[in-house]
Amino acid sequence: MAQLYFYYSAMNAGKSTTLLQSAYNYRERGMHVELYTAALDDRYGVGKITSRIGLQSDAHLFHPDMNLYDSINDLNTQRALDCVLIDEAQFLSKEQVKQLTRVVDNLKVPVLAYGLRTDFLGETFTGSHYLLAWADKLDELKTVCFCGRKANFVVRRDGNGNPVKEGAQIQVGGNDSYESMCRKHFSELIWE
Repeated sequence: MAQLYFYYSAMNAGKSTTLLQSAYNYRERGMHVELYTAALDDRYGVGKITSRIGLQSDAHLFHPDMNLYDSINDLNTQRALDCVLIDEAQFLSKEQVKQLTRVVDNLKVPVLAYGLRTDFLGETFTGSHYLLAWADKLDELKTVCFCGRKANFVVRRDGNGNPVKEGAQIQVGGNDSYESMCRKHFSELIWE
């Protein structure tokens, strides 16, 4: 039975690595998968999912006004899909998460979505909010704060390394802009 999975974490927990490993596992067994990533994140090239350890794969791009159900249905009509994998799922809209539930329920294609749970202020992204609410299975991927505790928050840093406490929710960046931290250290910098 197909299900909608949401694998979430702070940055640097290996979400893209895990996604790429899952895609590899399906393909190794002769199964057909399609990958999607957010159009707004082109740090490693347009239409590429890239992990920090160097793995990468081509992917379809999704943007806020795209109908994912129609896109996936078209691909499934051309060749039956065994799985769809979504990177940067925090950038999905509410409607796109609904569309993914229909992919699972109507097309009977499993969807594995990978993304951040919260932004640099500790607020959920829209895609994450609805995936946490509507996914069949939730799985937290873990990473570590500098103190050794589980990191489940992300601090945005400015060009001087200072924590940022306001601004646009979406600013694409990597280790140069963000640091994963436990709640204690995050709250000392952001909430206090």
